[in-house]
Amino acid sequence: MSVTIDYQRIFNLSPNPYMILDRELRYVAANEAYLSVTASRFEDIVGQYVLAAFPNDPNDPDNLPARMLRESFERVLKRRTPDTLALIPYRVPLHTPEGIVVRDRFWSATHTPLLDERGEVAFILQHTVDVTELQELKRTVRAVRVAQEDGASQAQLEAGVLHRARSVQDANRTLDEERNRLRRLFEQAPGFVTVLRGPNLVFEMSNPAYYQLVGHRDIIGKPLREALPETVEQGFQALLEKVLTTGEPFVGQGMLVRLQRTPDAPLSDVYVDFVYQPIIEPDGTISGVFAQGQDVTEQKRAQDELRRYQEHLEELVRERTQALEQSEAERRETEAALRQAQKMEAVGKLTGGVAHDFNNLLQVIGGNLQLLQNEVAGNERGQRRLQTAVGAVDRGAKLAAQLLAFARRQPLEPVVINLGRLVRGMDELLRRALGEDIEVETVITGGLWNTFADANQLENVILNLAINARDAMESHGRLTIEASNAMLDDHYAHLHQDVVPGQYVLLAISDTGCGMSPEVLERAFEPFFTTKPEGRGTGLGLSMVYGFVKQTGGHVKIYSEVGHGTTMKIYLPRAFQAETAPTEVLEGPIEGGNETILVVEDDVAVRATAVEMLSELGYRVLKAGDAQSALAIIQSGMAVDLLFTDVVMPGPVRSPELARQARQALPELEVLFTSGYTENAIVHGGRLDPGVALLVKPYRREDLARKIRMMLRNRQQRQNARDMQALRRERVRTARAPEPPKKTRLRVLLVEDDEDIRTSAYELLGILGHDVLAVPSAEEARTALSTSRFDVLFTDVSLPGMSGVELAREAVRRIPGLRVIVASGYGNATEGLDKGLSAVVLPKPYALQQIERALDQVGEGL
Repeated sequence: MSVTIDYQRIFNLSPNPYMILDRELRYVAANEAYLSVTASRFEDIVGQYVLAAFPNDPNDPDNLPARMLRESFERVLKRRTPDTLALIPYRVPLHTPEGIVVRDRFWSATHTPLLDERGEVAFILQHTVDVTELQELKRTVRAVRVAQEDGASQAQLEAGVLHRARSVQDANRTLDEERNRLRRLFEQAPGFVTVLRGPNLVFEMSNPAYYQLVGHRDIIGKPLREALPETVEQGFQALLEKVLTTGEPFVGQGMLVRLQRTPDAPLSDVYVDFVYQPIIEPDGTISGVFAQGQDVTEQKRAQDELRRYQEHLEELVRERTQALEQSEAERRETEAALRQAQKMEAVGKLTGGVAHDFNNLLQVIGGNLQLLQNEVAGNERGQRRLQTAVGAVDRGAKLAAQLLAFARRQPLEPVVINLGRLVRGMDELLRRALGEDIEVETVITGGLWNTFADANQLENVILNLAINARDAMESHGRLTIEASNAMLDDHYAHLHQDVVPGQYVLLAISDTGCGMSPEVLERAFEPFFTTKPEGRGTGLGLSMVYGFVKQTGGHVKIYSEVGHGTTMKIYLPRAFQAETAPTEVLEGPIEGGNETILVVEDDVAVRATAVEMLSELGYRVLKAGDAQSALAIIQSGMAVDLLFTDVVMPGPVRSPELARQARQALPELEVLFTSGYTENAIVHGGRLDPGVALLVKPYRREDLARKIRMMLRNRQQRQNARDMQALRRERVRTARAPEPPKKTRLRVLLVEDDEDIRTSAYELLGILGHDVLAVPSAEEARTALSTSRFDVLFTDVSLPGMSGVELAREAVRRIPGLRVIVASGYGNATEGLDKGLSAVVLPKPYALQQIERALDQVGEGL
């Protein structure tokens, strides 16, 4: 059987003092025997110059013993051979019952060079022997000789010398036996034992039981963080440091520790009972921690298995006892759920049809009211009446949206969101809505999961429930909003037919209001059911909440008791993807254009209103009453830039098919859908189809203007990108492209999320002779700015996540002298540039000349 020699352990356990110095004569290692005879701690001397750590005589640092020692080290460094000091007197600190005192001792020292690969001295190993007793014997012998000359008895003197030598020998033998006995007891202890020294918690000694616990690793002389790194994150180093700091022992019972017992193996669970006891020195300082305990993993597993068995038996008894009752209750619940589903389906179909016609009416009314605003300009009474009428249209639109939400037919645009961040972002809105007399408390659990939901609709749900709570508390009380992780298991799903077991994010909204009676609670989600006085509510608030949660794939539950308030618990499915960056609200000035727009709408009044709105904005407008007529216009060869079509259309051709065939004929065509009720045409699974642009009826004139202008600008920019690519290919082919004018070569960071536009701008900047790095997001731009130098930041105003204006403002703060160009789809009006940010605004669409002018403007300051 082969045996591995642990030289580190031999070094530490050697009874003779050893220490190691580097070429600058600074401590790098010392064994326990050396630390003991010098009454020192390794962490106090490591890295110190040897004669500074033990100066012998602080008043004379160049005295004879220090000089002897230094000259010996110098001979080793020069000759690269061992050097011996047969006898050197040196004063060192010693432990005594009175404390640490400094005494003169005699030493014999050997200094051995440790050479590196080049044969140079890398370290010096010192081996010392305390020969003080031998010197005392020599002195005694000399005294004998002197005494003989004086006539003293030689036999008596020799007896005294022998007696002293024998006493020293007996004392050393007793100490060795005691030390060996303690070592055997330490190694044979039934539990694990280990000692850690110093603030770094360096392993000083451990018994076999401890090695068996941690996997027979090389730990002696290493700090805990290096020897057992997996235990640090589990909090054990913090416990040990607390014992070192406070001097209070720590007792752990059945604590779980996860250990990697073999290299590259997974962590294994171990349960231990243990005590951390501080090691207190004679002067009262704490030098380390003594740890003792035992592995109780098997006992813990046996107890857990017994407990699980008992719980399983108890569960079986409960299940058998309640089987008949549950069977009957489940039958009643199933019948009720079926009736509710049938009722919801019937109401949903009715709601969809009503919402479509209702929203068309609202569109006609709202559109004409907005068209009238210019005609009654200056008439204060007329303007006031118009605003009242527009407000009524908005309320009607909200009512229609609530009906669609209840029927689970609203077009959701779900994204991955952090519920905690969303709730915190609503703090100011909620406080304004609830008033000063209602205390709002928000509790967000750490490590909250993400969820997948429509952020705008979820905000409406929270605001709706908060206002309901305010009314229930009569404007005085406390509202608590909590967000936490939750697990709905099979048992819960069995009791609630509409629940899919799994992981959810829980939103709980609690109030201290009047609460609900069982009768009210049973009907709370029914549409148009309300307990509020007439004129105070539509009865659609909770119905909307219910429909939204179900359409999102979640679960909602009300807990309420009369006089004790209400808690609404909403479970939203967990999302495992990263949080989606919030989209920017479409803002900017109302602009028109001269492009051609084809309006497709079967309702004559709605079509006429839309045509008039677009005509007022300067567009050339074509119109069609159905999809077939629209296709005939497109196939006639007439140039159309944007198709604006209602989703629900009569005739054999549906609006998605119209859009598909229209794009086949006109690949550059932009398509904008509009509807008050989308059915399943462009919404599937309750979610808007990817890549579909939708403007919900009733829409405002400014919303229509901004949406169309944005789509047409993006279309123009993509066309410019393709034109520039074609131009570049032609120039490369002919090799006759004129060289750009010689100007300062700039280092430009281009930030644009649209790939076509980014490619075009990259090539245009290259044609102008500049060095360009193109990235698609502000986050990547921030990384580039921190690692490379740029002269100009060229950014789009609208980016995913952080906006271009925010990016520019941050970059200018970090990099003084950086010049900024902001590309804007809103012309020269870019929100945020009036807040201390000096930048050149480049309106979209832009071409080579516009980019060159913008660079000339920013280049004036370079």
